[in-house]
Amino acid sequence: MTHTTRAYETALNSTALDDIITTAQLRKMGMSDSTIAARCRPDGPWRRLLPGVILLSGGEPTRRQQLRAAIARAGPESVITGIDALCAYGMSMPLPPRVRLLVPSSRRMQTQEFLVLERTSRVPQPVFLEGLPFAPPTRATLDVARQAHDPDVLRRLVTLPVYYGLCTAEQLRAELDAGSQRGSAAVRALLRHLGSMGDTYVQGLARRLVKRAPLPAPEWNVTVRDIRGRPIGHVDAWWHDVAVGWQFGAQGCPETEPKMTHLALTAAGVILVRTRPERLHEEPEAVIRELTSAFGEGTRRPRPRIQPHGMERAA
Repeated sequence: MTHTTRAYETALNSTALDDIITTAQLRKMGMSDSTIAARCRPDGPWRRLLPGVILLSGGEPTRRQQLRAAIARAGPESVITGIDALCAYGMSMPLPPRVRLLVPSSRRMQTQEFLVLERTSRVPQPVFLEGLPFAPPTRATLDVARQAHDPDVLRRLVTLPVYYGLCTAEQLRAELDAGSQRGSAAVRALLRHLGSMGDTYVQGLARRLVKRAPLPAPEWNVTVRDIRGRPIGHVDAWWHDVAVGWQFGAQGCPETEPKMTHLALTAAGVILVRTRPERLHEEPEAVIRELTSAFGEGTRRPRPRIQPHGMERAA
């Protein structure tokens, strides 16, 4: 390989993101249309994914490469929405065959290959994750929920983002009111039926927070028992090996929790962290530090005599 070729390959790799590049970028680097076409032949080293968008390898693209190619094709004003966006926020759902993008209503580009374009007068402010623009959780949820016809699928699509702590039911209602009313009747009726789902949202925030903390996974919704099997209190999260409990729901609020629950747990030697629900959203880093400190304290002191197999998990 000559010095010139090496320099060219270096420039190519630095320009392409996730091995995705446009023909316009290649031309700007000095590559002719005939060379591009030759490299994109069936036996060539590259592959044309979308008109004007090329994968710098001949294999099947990853989902991330498809997302990158979709944005390259639709332009910088486009935003990824639907299930791809929800998965980027940490949800676990089967990905659809096609990538769904929101584009300004003035665009006249057609749906093609694995790309579905939805023109809208309300392109949301994107959330950038690893360099890709995603619709906020509320918009992404409603964009895919409007397409659901099965009631069970619709319920899952609407409730899961709340369960994961990505948004509240109230935020979904506000987004629904602000957007197009087309196809919204079933979603609106379901949101009325679900109510606030406040406890579900708080639990979702807590689960996301624990995933970010340098801690092992806890057990959730646990009734702690003494060595004789008698219940002494309930915790929202429980690290059994170190007898550390965490309360963040209604029982985590000092103003509303019955005092005996707190006293019984601490008297039994449980290290208890109590967090007001709003702090999960407003002060997540501080809460992580408190949990990490409590866990560390639990590892340094003799474990109290708590029944090792006498815990109950709430349904």
